[in-house]
Amino acid sequence: MANNRVTRAGRHSYNTKSNRIRPIRTPGGKLVAQKVVKTSKGPRCADSKVPLQGIKHLKSSAYKNLRKRERTVSRAYGGTVSAGCVRERIVRAFLLEEQKAVKKLLAERANKK
Repeated sequence: MANNRVTRAGRHSYNTKSNRIRPIRTPGGKLVAQKVVKTSKGPRCADSKVPLQGIKHLKSSAYKNLRKRERTVSRAYGGTVSAGCVRERIVRAFLLEEQKAVKKLLAERANKK
């Protein structure tokens, strides 16, 4: 029977959160330890704190190696604010402008009388 035990590579032998390994069988039939890299929560919306769609969940330092199209979304505030929040901002701005126009119109009508 083959040896099913794996030895950790490196100096530290404890199974801590940052030192996890996964036993992988090589084509030669040998078991070796493969380091498991921690996953990130990914970029989140600045307003609503929901995860942003279309952007990979990587460590902050790994984004520098990506292409620009992989780091952002082609939209206003793409890569920092979610689509729903951008839509909400646009609608809010539009309604404020409409409200100002209505106020102005009512003031003109009041001045006529």
